[in-house]
Amino acid sequence: MDPIDAELALAEVRARRTQVVEANLIPSWFWAAIGVLMVIFAAAVESRRPWLIAVGSVVYATGLAVTVLQVVRQAKVQVRPSLLGVRGFVAIFGFAFGLAAVGVGLGLGLEAAGVPFPATLGIAASAVGLIVGGPRLMDYLRRLMVSRPLAGDR
Repeated sequence: MDPIDAELALAEVRARRTQVVEANLIPSWFWAAIGVLMVIFAAAVESRRPWLIAVGSVVYATGLAVTVLQVVRQAKVQVRPSLLGVRGFVAIFGFAFGLAAVGVGLGLGLEAAGVPFPATLGIAASAVGLIVGGPRLMDYLRRLMVSRPLAGDR
């Protein structure tokens, strides 16, 4: 194969990979939807009113199902986990652990201080982190996946 043809073929493969990666990232609206649903659920549970807990639970479950289904329906293809690599998985789990730590830590601290609705306020902080950090996580994962070599693991 002519070196120029090989170079063009590799450029085409890279362009297609970038297209696949960008087509399957979780959209920004997803993070806001999940954050709002989390706060609604926490507030409903923390109200200690059975009817509000029931309504909040139904709203949360329905909203979560609709949100996830919408993202799944928009996905054109599935990205292979090997494209994320160890750094991608560490970023995802670190992000999730960090948000959980902030929410639980803040909630416990507010409860110890006697602040009303500590769990709701703690989860609200996590929701803000989700809304702000989710798109940034997706940008990082996109850059990571696009930078990986076309063959082999890094």
